[in-house]
Amino acid sequence: MATHNTAAPSPQAPGPQPPAPQRPASQLPASPAPGVMAPSPAPPAPRPGQQLTERPAASMPGVPVLVASIVFLGVAVWLIVIARHASGGAAGGLTFAIVLLALAGSFGLSGLTPIQAGEARVVQLFGQYNGTVRQPGMRCVNPFTKRRKISTRIRNHETAVAKVNDADGNPIEIAAVVVWQVQDTAQALYAVDDFVKFVAIQTETAVRHIATSYPYDTGDPGQLSLRANADEITSQLSAEIGARVASAGVTIVESRLTRLSYAAEIAQAMLRRQAASAVVAARQRIVEGAVGMVDLALRRLEEQDVVELDEERKAAMVSNLLVVLCSEQATQQVVNTGSLYQ
Repeated sequence: MATHNTAAPSPQAPGPQPPAPQRPASQLPASPAPGVMAPSPAPPAPRPGQQLTERPAASMPGVPVLVASIVFLGVAVWLIVIARHASGGAAGGLTFAIVLLALAGSFGLSGLTPIQAGEARVVQLFGQYNGTVRQPGMRCVNPFTKRRKISTRIRNHETAVAKVNDADGNPIEIAAVVVWQVQDTAQALYAVDDFVKFVAIQTETAVRHIATSYPYDTGDPGQLSLRANADEITSQLSAEIGARVASAGVTIVESRLTRLSYAAEIAQAMLRRQAASAVVAARQRIVEGAVGMVDLALRRLEEQDVVELDEERKAAMVSNLLVVLCSEQATQQVVNTGSLYQ
């Protein structure tokens, strides 16, 4: 019988496919040079929620623990006296009890931590932050922990006199005092190396930045100046220092400028300029007042029909009144015995 071998149908060849999208060369990963190891990807930045913040530590009142520890140690001493006269199994049992009481009393005493008002204790166990104890008085914590004392009182820091250039390029001398307080003890101890030194450096940096951002004095009423707008400048200084030291758990209570003056090399020139500006402003006020008085005199003369003056005589009268009113020295009066036109 003849057999027919039927071959399996071959799969249909796929039709033309669209070309794969090509990425621009700027988006392609750079291949390392031969013999150079490819750099490892940078670690992700820590999220704000992962930042260490202060939390209360487990503690208990220390006075009952102190009393109990003293009782335990007293009983242990009493059992030592009894164990000297005991023998055999009784002495072994007493020894075990003495060791337990002595250990309990020692652990209780080593866990006691006195805390004064305005201070806190940062509790650390085997290098790990366990919390902060802020309650004043005698407290008892884990005896195996390390307790670091930190002051939560209000402090002040006065910067040294810094010589910087203001916004106009004039050299000035400036100093400030900052009142600050530790708000988060965990950030103060673990976020920075030395939070007191950190506050001092950041305060000086902020003072220099504020001094270079504004002119010492300005004639523009819409522009802030260091001398004329002290309240606004100190408010901005407090805000800038607070933003700089926030990572150290420190809050700024107040800041004030304690010194603000021109540098010695330009102090005399700037004083002369200020004096000239004051003289110009005073002259301007005097002229404005004199013009108003002259105008009032002419209008009152016309309204009350005292005398009729032509334009030439009005000009002469205005000139004489301005000389009298704007002169720095007393003027000599001259009496005209003739007519007005002679």
